Amino acid sequence: MNQLIEITTVPIEIEMKTSRAQLQYAKGTAELEVSRDKGGLSIKSRPIQLNVDTFEMRSSIMPTPVQSIQKGAQEGKQAAYKATASFAQEGELYLKAQIGEGVQTPFAETAMSPQMYSQPAMDFIPSEQPEITWDPGEMNIRYEMDKLNFDWRINPTKFEFVPGDIEISVKQRPEVIIKYIGGPLYVPPSADPNYEPVDVQA
Repeated sequence: MNQLIEITTVPIEIEMKTSRAQLQYAKGTAELEVSRDKGGLSIKSRPIQLNVDTFEMRSSIMPTPVQSIQKGAQEGKQAAYKATASFAQEGELYLKAQIGEGVQTPFAETAMSPQMYSQPAMDFIPSEQPEITWDPGEMNIRYEMDKLNFDWRINPTKFEFVPGDIEISVKQRPEVIIKYIGGPLYVPPSADPNYEPVDVQA
């Protein structure tokens, strides 16, 4: 008996794509900002300063009213002391006077004494010197160099993990193909032109 049916099986077709896991990183960047502070040169000088104080010198020639009063009072006090001593000395001489001694008597000596004709002395040359002082000169030199300022801006390195990937695609689905490969079927079978009766023996 010939085979009437042909069965064909088509298997499933699967395509699989995979990608590995990766560790990606972004490179760090660095920025540098430079700024400059300008320096400079500064020079400060002060010359010698001469101080001349002529107050005492001028006062010795032309005293002030206050000094004149003080000086007059002092001279008056000294004059009073001298006059008292002189009068005391003259009185002692008067007591010693004797008649008949001629012109050289205490009265004559007293009359001829320089103290009786003394005149106040007048000065036109200063008796005091000016007071001179001086302050030394000074020079300050200051030099400051330029300054450079560095400002770093650093972005750190970043890491990123990329997981693996599996991609599955079905390119062909499974199938079962059934094909009839026999001849035509006649109903009843005797309608087949090539029909041969079946010999059945009892």
